[in-house]
Amino acid sequence: MNNKVNIAIDAMGGENAPKKIIDGIELSLKENKENFFKLYGNKDQLNVLINKKPEINNYCEIIHSENYIKDEESPLTAAKKSESTSMWQSIESQKNGKSQITLSAGNTGALFILSRLILNMIDGIEKPALAGLWPNQIGMNVVLDLGANIECNDKNLIDFSYMGAALHKALYPEIEPIIALLNVGLEEIKGSEAIKKAYQHLKESNKNDFKFHGYIEGNHIMDGNVNVIVTDGFTGNIALKTAEGTANFITKNLRKSLNKLSILLSYKSLKQFKERLDPRNYNGAILLGLQGPVVKSHGSTDAIGFAHSINVCHKIVKANLLEKIKSHLFTVDG
Repeated sequence: MNNKVNIAIDAMGGENAPKKIIDGIELSLKENKENFFKLYGNKDQLNVLINKKPEINNYCEIIHSENYIKDEESPLTAAKKSESTSMWQSIESQKNGKSQITLSAGNTGALFILSRLILNMIDGIEKPALAGLWPNQIGMNVVLDLGANIECNDKNLIDFSYMGAALHKALYPEIEPIIALLNVGLEEIKGSEAIKKAYQHLKESNKNDFKFHGYIEGNHIMDGNVNVIVTDGFTGNIALKTAEGTANFITKNLRKSLNKLSILLSYKSLKQFKERLDPRNYNGAILLGLQGPVVKSHGSTDAIGFAHSINVCHKIVKANLLEKIKSHLFTVDG
């Protein structure tokens, strides 16, 4: 167990928990047996589920939690009972050295607040950012912020750029990070004052561990010319939900538009296309800027999506993401 990645999981968070959590662990272990899971939640419910899957028993430890945070609870309400909840205890396990990363499909607002309260920010970072994976024509984008911060100043956008580049390098070490700021146009004079100031800083930066592309518009996010896309949380969340909705619309209506013969003739291509657009394959958003890594799984995802978020956790720990972020932040320009 000493060589395994220790992942603390809020086993009570999200729809159909804890069953989908255990099913997701089972799926992940079929691909990777280098993880060990500390499951925080109701021990009776978890024991019943794990006893049905004896093959995963040696990879799990159950830590009983008296309470859990419901999806509909406000962050303030959740905070009042937080220390006895599975979410609090899974995050706190990092601070106590019992785990290396935390994963939850639970209440997003509560996860942000508790993570920041327990783990604290990296020195020099004012706001955390929620970063997600987003496919493009030739590989994968890292997109941030996806909703942690409605308003951002130029320093926040610059910090997000450095953290996003570090994350991309950690997940895809063979590919150079190429940063772009999401904007309403490509000209330098367009956009808010914050984004224009961030543009000038990144343009003049002499860091060697990423390239700065400039601005990018929403219709070119998936072209593949850049792979780290930076924006404020308001814009990023809308862009993400729009992309997810469009992908679901395309996959549902494509089948309706094809007759049975054309489906049979192009089954393999259609399957690959559907998998490419399936948001479960990109599940697992990373809260960056904290003294410990926290991954947010989509609350409504199924076991397949949760297994993908476990894979993201493994990559983050193995790549030593926090040290990469600190290196990006504190390598002074000039």
